[in-house]
Amino acid sequence: MVHLDYRDARPIYTQIVDGFRDQIRSGVLQIGDKLPSVRELATTLTINPNTIQRAYRELESAGWIATVPGKGCFVHSIPDANPQQDLLESFDKLTKSLLEAGISREELILRLQEGGK
Repeated sequence: MVHLDYRDARPIYTQIVDGFRDQIRSGVLQIGDKLPSVRELATTLTINPNTIQRAYRELESAGWIATVPGKGCFVHSIPDANPQQDLLESFDKLTKSLLEAGISREELILRLQEGGK
């Protein structure tokens, strides 16, 4: 099950996408496993079904899941892993969160120049 953090700066649909990707990467969800229906997950998480639909569309367009009309959404594959790209995406999300939390760009640049000390 995907868990949401309402204090997280990331949009809800992004948290859902990241949650399912993490579950697929870690093996919690296997190729062929059925995902909860849009309505079921929206009810469980008490959010708008359109948010779930948006997350599922993004997962499908990236190749993580496939929709079978009348059957539902299923784990389709694990797209080629690119560890550097994954790390950069995580860095971008964290950087955005830090900026939104009030950390200045200058402070972030200084930390990078110091090698993350």
